[in-house]
Amino acid sequence: PRIAVVGSGPAGFYTAQHILKHHGGVRVDIYEKLPVPFGLVRFGVAPDHPEVKNVINAFTQTARSERCAYHGNVTVGRDVTVAELRRAYHAVVLSYGAEDNRVLGIPGENLSGVHSARAFVGWYNGLPENRDLKPDLSCETALILGHGNVALDIARILLSPLHLLSKTDITDGSLAALACSKVKRVWLVGRRGPLQVAFTIKELREMINLPGARPVLNPADFTGLENAVKDAPRPRKRLTELMIKTALEKPGEKTMEAQAAAPREWELKFQRSPQEVLPTADGRRARGVRMALTRLEGSGDSAKAVPTGDVEELECGLVLSSIGYRSLPLDPAVPFDTQRGVIPNSSGRVEGVPGLYCSGWVKRGPTGVIITTMNDSFDTAQSVLEDLQVGVLDVSTSREGFGAVESILRSRGVRPVSFSDWEKIDAAEVARGRAAGKPREKIVDPQEMLRLIGH
Repeated sequence: PRIAVVGSGPAGFYTAQHILKHHGGVRVDIYEKLPVPFGLVRFGVAPDHPEVKNVINAFTQTARSERCAYHGNVTVGRDVTVAELRRAYHAVVLSYGAEDNRVLGIPGENLSGVHSARAFVGWYNGLPENRDLKPDLSCETALILGHGNVALDIARILLSPLHLLSKTDITDGSLAALACSKVKRVWLVGRRGPLQVAFTIKELREMINLPGARPVLNPADFTGLENAVKDAPRPRKRLTELMIKTALEKPGEKTMEAQAAAPREWELKFQRSPQEVLPTADGRRARGVRMALTRLEGSGDSAKAVPTGDVEELECGLVLSSIGYRSLPLDPAVPFDTQRGVIPNSSGRVEGVPGLYCSGWVKRGPTGVIITTMNDSFDTAQSVLEDLQVGVLDVSTSREGFGAVESILRSRGVRPVSFSDWEKIDAAEVARGRAAGKPREKIVDPQEMLRLIGH
């Protein structure tokens, strides 16, 4: 059997890994639109979280298997259609993730100084499409809309001491921009309350312990919450207890001194929903956000934020909206639920299209961490293996696989990048990083990557 996987992030690699492990004869080809693999492990994980990137070692083992091949620099839906892939393979798995972001849908969100979290993260992580972002860091206050881990990542990168960042794989350009940054205050604003935040305790603890930055949590937001979380699940309980402790406890003398001397601060603000990004007098730039104050109806994760009618204006020069990623339809031949931003499926089997599957964020929506995606991808891989076993996938006719696709690509002037090509790019990045005292210096221009491998 020949199987194509579209997307080389965690979803694509975990799907391939599971299929190869549990079927001794299958061959898997992984297609990726960028020359370089690993998706959000490379372009989403914060530079100061190198341990999270260790999964790359396992993905590399998969890619080096003699029954697996990587074809980068190939955009499915443009360079080759899904229909053409389906003719060349017994099964096609779409694992291309979420390459867009949800919009706020409010006036002023297109003003200069307003960016999506996705673009900002892509900028400091070297995602080619965001390399020219040039966020204006000349203001003192940045406002992040959202209470998830990505929002905390961005706050941490904005407030981290440079000597810590300079030892990571953050891009050269963004490190230089952060070196000149005037941002010393970051507000993290959410529509709901402390019991609904989406970040995890590890990320919160990291923020609280960030050198040179002090946490500002309003005690009024946390009084009486101890009772509310008594019976909450353990992770939610521990997370809330840490916020309560930070807000209500008097810090020790040493901590107080450190906090008083801290040049920077970050604050969690709750029950505020953005209504409008306010423009400067010339109408070009953001100077703040008008917020509707909200009250909560219901409790726990299902609580809804309802505007009270009161508003408040928060002054800031940089607005980053971290309200979620969004998947896009890849090809008219693939069913797509635009409401939910997913491909309609059951256990990864695409509805109404036998032989077509999906895994990862395009299957279940853009939530969860790498381990969530791993389990989800194994689930899809299991569906493929079952369909091979019971004969839903007809493998009696041989399919040409990459041989057929290669001639299509050649006729369209597209030159794929192999995994050994990637390893040359990788070696060059690591060498450049070593010269600068960091783990790697990412190449952010795809043309430079292709020149490097003689394309």
